[in-house]
Parts: sequence; structure tokens; C-alpha cells
Amino acid sequence: MPLNYSSRKAVRAGTPDLAAGGAAATGPADAAASSARTSGKTTLGPVGLVLAGGISVQFGGALAVKLMPRAGALGVVSLRLAVAALVLMVICRPSLRGHSRADWGTVLAFGAVMAAMNALFYQSIARMPIGPAVTLEVLGPLALSVLTSRRLINVLWAGLALAGVFLLGGGGFDGLDPAGAAFALGAGVMWAAYILFSARTGRRFPQADGLALAMLVAALLMLPVGLAESGAKLAVPTTVALGAAVAVLSSVLPYTLELLALRRMPAASFAVMMSLEPAVAALAGLLILSQALSVAETMAIVLVVAASMGAVRTHTRQAAGR
Repeated sequence: MPLNYSSRKAVRAGTPDLAAGGAAATGPADAAASSARTSGKTTLGPVGLVLAGGISVQFGGALAVKLMPRAGALGVVSLRLAVAALVLMVICRPSLRGHSRADWGTVLAFGAVMAAMNALFYQSIARMPIGPAVTLEVLGPLALSVLTSRRLINVLWAGLALAGVFLLGGGGFDGLDPAGAAFALGAGVMWAAYILFSARTGRRFPQADGLALAMLVAALLMLPVGLAESGAKLAVPTTVALGAAVAVLSSVLPYTLELLALRRMPAASFAVMMSLEPAVAALAGLLILSQALSVAETMAIVLVVAASMGAVRTHTRQAAGR
């Protein structure tokens, strides 16, 4: 199956990496998808669903930036993961029986990767604009896609991505916060690791059970860290409400929209659309946070998006045996 770029989306949206081997979840969302197919009354087609999900998750990230002065980056992560875990556990109601030690080891590792990825990314956007942060982060799965494909054209995609990173750093990275850039690149490494563990978890657990359990692990790992950073601030009603809104925008809503879209469009097409995330993130940063980008930064994002799309299409054609 083709490797796709839904990975970070899946981390934040709480959806398995279906194209990488995860199993489609069944339940209310699937019933809704079936109803939409039979009734023909859905107002959004699959492309619209993916775009709506992408807008939701990136604007949720922008809202998280606004919440950080109240609760800190790690506090926001802990709130978001806790709400997302609660929702997934209620919806999926995963069974705790009948799993091997290897199964539990996989889900524990998956949860640790989720926690690390979210923590690193939120530390990044606390220090630099969200558009460039997502652009640097996407290099993780892009590198994995290029390395796992043996076609020469991937040298072109890697070159485009490197050119974009060079532009993003102003030729010497003087314009980027060093810590923020390091956190974003670290999040990209975790994103690539998520792709691998998503596939393994999807093979070992039915439906979205493994995802729900991994999200719970991630929430439990981050809660002590969030409490250590923010303490009683996490119990302020306004903070809790905003944290829940971030979880809905970044997890619950995209999860539902992506499930509906993935049941009505090819995974490869879905993956290509996910490559637009840096551009959507830049738009969210501009509209919500007034984070305007320079011409060079805009060109950098365009180059990385083009490289991501190209790598996905190349990987898809290789997997199809063309």
C-alpha cells in the first residue's frame, strides 16, 4: 500500500493511517458514511471533507497557540490528548482482553510516539510561526517516503524539499528560532515513526481499538508533564473549555471527516491532499495569529508542498507496479 502523509493528521485527528495498513474503524462514523453514500444527500464530497478536516486541524493548532499563554505548550498538549483519548475510548470501547505482550508493546510504543510528537510540535509553534513549523515537520515523513522508494526521481523531490528548507531559513537559518526549528524537526522524526507504528498497530488491533488505547497511553504520559508545567492553571474553567475546543478542532472533527472521506476516495488521492498541510497551516497562522510570511517563506512552503506531492505520487505508482 502507498505510504501517505495523513500521519500527523492522524496523530492530531485520532485516525489510523489507513493507507499504511491501519484498519478502518466501524461505528457511528461508518454508519454516517454508509448513509451518505446511499442517500446522496451529503453536502460535501470527499475532497471537501478532506479540506474541511485539514482546515479544522490547522486552525485548531492556531487556537492552541492562543491558549499557550494560559496553560503553557505542554499543558495544552496534555489537555488536548486527554479530551481526545476520552472521546476515542467512549466511541471505540476497545477490548482489553485477548492481546499478546507484543500487541501491548506496540500500542505502548505508539502512544509514546504520539505523546512525543505532539509535545515537540507544540513546543515548536510556541516559538515560531505555525506555517514554517509544519513545513519543517513534514520533512520527516517526506524523507521516509523518499528513502523507502528506489526511483531516481525521488532525488528531485528531495532537492525541492532542501531548496524549500534553505529558503525558509533565509539561506542560513538566521530568521528561524533555533529551538523552534529543532523541535519541529524532532516532531518530523516522530511523525515518520508514527507511520511505522500506525501500520503495526492497525495489523494487531481490530477497527480503531489500537488507536484509542495508544491515545490513552499518550494522554497518561503527558498529563504529569502538563501538570508539572501548568499546575492549577489546567483546572481553570476557561482553560478547560478552550482546551476542549482545541481537541474538537484538532482531533474529534477531523477524525470524523477523514473517516468519511477515506471511505469515498482512494487513499493515494487522500495522501496527496494531505501534502497541502503546510500551506493550510500558513493560512491559519495568517488569519488567526496574524503571522504574515515573507515572499521567501511562501516560496519555501510551495517547494516543500510540491516535493511532498511528488514523493507521494511516485510512491503510489511504484506500489501499483507501474
